[in-house]
Amino acid sequence: MHDAGVDSEMAAQRRSRFFWLLVAATVIVLDQITKYFANTMLDYASPVEILPVLNITLHYNPGAAFSFLSDAGGWQRWFFSVIALAVSAYICVWLMRLRRDQWLLSLALALVLGGALGNLWDRLFLGHVIDFISVHWEDSYFPTFNIADAGISVGAGLLLLDMVVNPESENQPK
Repeated sequence: MHDAGVDSEMAAQRRSRFFWLLVAATVIVLDQITKYFANTMLDYASPVEILPVLNITLHYNPGAAFSFLSDAGGWQRWFFSVIALAVSAYICVWLMRLRRDQWLLSLALALVLGGALGNLWDRLFLGHVIDFISVHWEDSYFPTFNIADAGISVGAGLLLLDMVVNPESENQPK
């Protein structure tokens, strides 16, 4: 005999997990759509000014964040792909073990997961990551990035915020 309350809670937990995976998938889709348009509509390294502090500029990054190891000879593509797969698998397990009320942590992990998988797709199928968002102040430029990078950065910030706001919660997978 099943307890209706337990069944109801399990169903709600499954819906919650599905929702966070949907958030990650949304980041991936937005990332890939914007990269497609950047790659097909822009000339490489030719900035298009959107605002005085924002350009859209197509760049290819064979390395990691901020072009780290971009000139390493090709092995970095597979190295960063393996890391992205391992981290994504860990995040999936972590997300599946969180309680429904841990929404801030879940959002953070979903954003990081979507960003990691968005950039992984580029690495595996293109051999480089497409970057196109260029923020600057006068002649000082921040490294060009994309929607996946933004998801990872915002997710990392939310992870830090969750550690401050919920220091006593069990944030680690069991």
